[in-house]
Amino acid sequence: MKKRASATVVIATVLLAACADMGKVQPQAVQLKSTELHPGKALSAASANVAWPDEHWWEALHDAQLNQLVNTALSDNPSLRATLARVRQAEALAGVAKAATLPRVDASASADRELYSAHSTIPAPLAGNYAWKNTATLSGSYDLDLWGRNRDALAAALDEVHMAAAESQMARLTLETSIVRSYIQLSLAYALQDSVADNLAQRQRILEITRRRKAAGLASDIEVTSIETTLPAGRREHEQYGETIALLRNQLAALIGKGPGDGDTIARPMLALQAGAHDAVPASLPAELVGRRPDIVAQRWRVEAAGARIEGAKKDFYPNLNLAAFVGMQSLGFGHFLEAGSQMRGITPAISLPVFEGGRLRSQLSNQTAIYDGAVEQYNATVIQAMSDVANAVVKMASVRQQDQLAQRALESAKRQQQLAERAYQAGLTDTLNVINAQLTLLNEQQQMAQVASKQLDNFALLMSALGGGIKLDSH
Repeated sequence: MKKRASATVVIATVLLAACADMGKVQPQAVQLKSTELHPGKALSAASANVAWPDEHWWEALHDAQLNQLVNTALSDNPSLRATLARVRQAEALAGVAKAATLPRVDASASADRELYSAHSTIPAPLAGNYAWKNTATLSGSYDLDLWGRNRDALAAALDEVHMAAAESQMARLTLETSIVRSYIQLSLAYALQDSVADNLAQRQRILEITRRRKAAGLASDIEVTSIETTLPAGRREHEQYGETIALLRNQLAALIGKGPGDGDTIARPMLALQAGAHDAVPASLPAELVGRRPDIVAQRWRVEAAGARIEGAKKDFYPNLNLAAFVGMQSLGFGHFLEAGSQMRGITPAISLPVFEGGRLRSQLSNQTAIYDGAVEQYNATVIQAMSDVANAVVKMASVRQQDQLAQRALESAKRQQQLAERAYQAGLTDTLNVINAQLTLLNEQQQMAQVASKQLDNFALLMSALGGGIKLDSH
């Protein structure tokens, strides 16, 4: 036994020594750790009391119609269903890789009727006559996979299944965010259109007063014309917002996987986000972000798959041993087909040994190593971008809070200015120009206020998306 074991070791050593040289091909990229990134001032307000987003984070906006739109999109959006198909494809390819690690059994049978040459090596009575040649074979083969090449391929395929699943979840989060942000834009368009309509109504009322004053000899044609000139521009702006509303409805219908007709049924949004909701980030941000953001998780699985494929490429330099065997029956004619003498069987061990490949194997290994380096750097870039996305959302939310206070004061001042200008005009103490300017100032501040309110909602959506949207993932 000792001699046999020693012989095996010697043979294995000789075989390995005869293998092609893989050189010094090694990965160069280093995977970034999230804790190495400085969070900066924007994320210094992290609090242990702040929860991560809920899986249905958009429900915090308290709009039943929005909830229904998102739910419909998650079931009917074609692009999202396409990502699920890619997951199934990855699972199928993993099944193919798994099959390579298992034994293979094949069965075959054939019956050929053949005219044998009378002047060949076939003796009488077959020579010059027709005869049946019948064969039935059961064969099996098994790749011993001594170095684990097939197992590495299976590991890479399973990692790519996880990667496809994470990418599908990222597509879902992107879809959810797109619907919510489009819906917020729709709400803003309605608010801006209302502001223009109110301003038009006020100008129309001032126009009627001016016309009555002109009839009484207290105003001139110039004053009437000054107000009339502003009305077409206001009506054009009102129509533009109507166009925006129609386009956003169509966009939402497409996002949920429906036709434009379904967009026509979308009513005016009724969004309401509780003051101060989700305006901070969790204390465990750097560590947990890499496990919650679907794009980061997908990149991590891509790195894992690339690493497994490097190991597989290394195993190509080693000898490969396969076992094949067959058993069956063969005879000329049917009379003796099932007799013991028609049996045939055999076993075929086969070894392949790469000795000189002209650099092919080393180039394959270099290719897989470069793919791994690219995957690592892509992962690093995604982590950096994720941290930047969260910081940007926090900065925007803090800024919008200040903008809201300033917009409130400016709007109150514009309202007082408009009221004073209108009273002075009715009392004959000023002209129409001051009234028009005051109304335009009020309209601008009303629109600024609406845009600030919309930004608060939009920044909420951006922060939820930057934090991963509450999607549950297997990030190992």
